[in-house]
Amino acid sequence: METLKQYYDQFIEHPITNGVVPHLLTVADFLLAFFAIARLMSQRKQPGNTFAWLFFIVFVPYLGVPIYLMFGGRKLRRLAAKKAPFCPTATIAPFATLEQTLAARVFTRNGACPPVRGNRVTFLTSGEEAFERLEHGIRQAQHSIHLMTFILGRDAVAKRIVRLLAQRAREGVKVRLLLDGLGCFLSSGGFCDPIREAGGEVVKFMPVMPLQTPHSANLRNHRKIAIFDHRVAALGGRNLAAEYMGPTPLKRRWRDFGGIVEGPAVRLLDEIFLADWAFASGQSLTELQKELPAEAPAAVGDSEVQIVASGPDVAGDALYEGILSLVQQAEKCVWMVTPYFIPDEVLFRSLVVQARAGIDVRLVVPANSNHPITDLARRHYLRGLRAAGAKVLLYGPGMIHAKMLLVDGRTGLFGSANLDPRSLFLNFEVGAVTYSPAEAKAIGGWMQEIFAQSKPMPEPHLERRLIPKIGEEVARLLAPLL
Repeated sequence: METLKQYYDQFIEHPITNGVVPHLLTVADFLLAFFAIARLMSQRKQPGNTFAWLFFIVFVPYLGVPIYLMFGGRKLRRLAAKKAPFCPTATIAPFATLEQTLAARVFTRNGACPPVRGNRVTFLTSGEEAFERLEHGIRQAQHSIHLMTFILGRDAVAKRIVRLLAQRAREGVKVRLLLDGLGCFLSSGGFCDPIREAGGEVVKFMPVMPLQTPHSANLRNHRKIAIFDHRVAALGGRNLAAEYMGPTPLKRRWRDFGGIVEGPAVRLLDEIFLADWAFASGQSLTELQKELPAEAPAAVGDSEVQIVASGPDVAGDALYEGILSLVQQAEKCVWMVTPYFIPDEVLFRSLVVQARAGIDVRLVVPANSNHPITDLARRHYLRGLRAAGAKVLLYGPGMIHAKMLLVDGRTGLFGSANLDPRSLFLNFEVGAVTYSPAEAKAIGGWMQEIFAQSKPMPEPHLERRLIPKIGEEVARLLAPLL
């Protein structure tokens, strides 16, 4: 031991160790930071996002550079090229709406499919109802079950779903379960083996270990879709875990919102699922699409629905620019419910301008979400909206996880995307825009129920303590990275 200590002391005191090595490390660090900054500036990012990464790289280079190289990517051309673009097929064309609103055209020109008529939409307003419909769909499916989720829990609810999927696979139904590699990190392995052993397929989307690409840890599939026999589909904000859904009421269950879609629009959700499945599994998308019926599902109602996919596999920022268009066109009201509210500057200023113009702008967020740092980062935006005349409401007790927008009591949006940079600019997301009066009325009614269960944001203290104020400013500075 004494000899080892002598060697260590000699190494530490050696001139090269004391002088050259630190110098080389400094140079290497500078070059890495320079490369990361050059790459950052060449990408099309929101200004706040760019500044946040610059701050991180310059002031904490030993962490900022490697983390940026792993997590900083957004629209990756190589990734997008591997996935088929989302566009209406010939089977959908007869149902496409010819006369579109400005917002519908914005969604469409940014990569979404045009609105489709002839659908029936049923909303799922409780976790018990959502679980009942999911279980019913799985039990009644005759040919295929396609299920995609960001989180699969390891609780009793998830175990029941896995057992039921395995049972249907043994009975000859084609079962496919697509799990996000990060959100389902602990449940995508042996937990799902009963499905695999029964003949079903379980695939991870961009496994975190090992990374598929240097950026794959940051690009998550946040979509939640269930499709049965290519005829009935469900989408919304609920994951497959007890806090989102279950057969019996649960005090700690989160409030969320989703919908069942029947009719031609199901074909579009099928195409989104198959494109994601082909990318994650390596299977041929062309071969997978041969499983689809020759014709899209027949019209079953009078609902007009636009399916909007958003993410690295879509050319534009369909959800973001569509939401921006809806907000800026509003003439009467803009009602929003979201668990996490960290808007970019353009969306934030658009909401502020509308509130100052007398538009009824209302925003519901949880009083305390499951991510305290996002609650800290949102304070600046919440105060700004309230100062402009908007109604900022805090839901509680409990967590609200719904992602919804209603404009002028006519156009509704629900799905998987939060109003934050990650959902609007990074994640793979999906939403449904409704243009029919019946759906608008139902969405508005549910939102009013949430309003009644929420309290106005309290007035700020005139003298805020220094440390909380600094923490808020740092969280807001780094908000684009959250």
